[in-house]
Amino acid sequence: MTGIALSTPQRHQRTWVKTTAGVLLTAVMLFPVYWMINVSFTRDQDMRKSPPDLFPVHGTLEGYRAVLDQQLPYLGTSLVIGLGTVVLTVVLAAPAGYALAKLRPRGGGVLSFLLLVAQMVPGIIMAMGFYAIYLQLGLLQSVPGLIVADSTLAVPFAVLIFTAFMSGIPGELIQAAQMDGAKALRTFWSIVLPMSRNAVVTVSLFAFLWSWSDFIFASTLANGGAHEPITLGIYHYIGNNNQQWNAIMATAVVASVPATVILVLAQRYVAAGVTAGAVKD
Repeated sequence: MTGIALSTPQRHQRTWVKTTAGVLLTAVMLFPVYWMINVSFTRDQDMRKSPPDLFPVHGTLEGYRAVLDQQLPYLGTSLVIGLGTVVLTVVLAAPAGYALAKLRPRGGGVLSFLLLVAQMVPGIIMAMGFYAIYLQLGLLQSVPGLIVADSTLAVPFAVLIFTAFMSGIPGELIQAAQMDGAKALRTFWSIVLPMSRNAVVTVSLFAFLWSWSDFIFASTLANGGAHEPITLGIYHYIGNNNQQWNAIMATAVVASVPATVILVLAQRYVAAGVTAGAVKD
């Protein structure tokens, strides 16, 4: 033997140490989130209290009333942009992933490399390019313009996820469909896409989160327009009400709820979609 086996009490002690360390690290990382929620319920006169209250002793809902009065249009716009980005990303990326995984087009390896490179381009450079194009097309300060811009961040990642996932689908199923007379499009729609549910959920989640939290494209392409997303709503709110921190934090809390709920509900599918293709038989 190269070492001495640990006794049961020693194993339990090491387990408790690791668990305690994990809980402490998690608490440190989540403390800003807790403090955001705490401040959202804190009265204006208690903001500069020293030392600050760790709990909203004299809680108020004024911040959340301000959100309902002023921020709902921004939230609605972000929801439309997020859902539009999800639809456009899946429509473009799923067929592309299927082609790279199963149809093996000439130059597929180069295309996959270009998709990786596309993810390295800074967002501000892409935003400047979109600004010049949209200025000519009249798409500045428009919801469709933001949907297209946000999709450029999601599509390269989505194609790679679909390619990895669809590569694991047995070729025998596709061959059987072809023997029954199904063309490539019918095979994709009836066989491949239903089996790629985990990948679809994964791609949809990331596309929605990217569009929901986008600020660079929003501030460059939609600033000052009639339809602005919630990131600009928070930005303008800070500038106009820089003393009402409970309202600012309440806006941030409300803006975090949709993304958090979607992430919790879809985490099982995301785990399966991201790890697809990592292990080969």
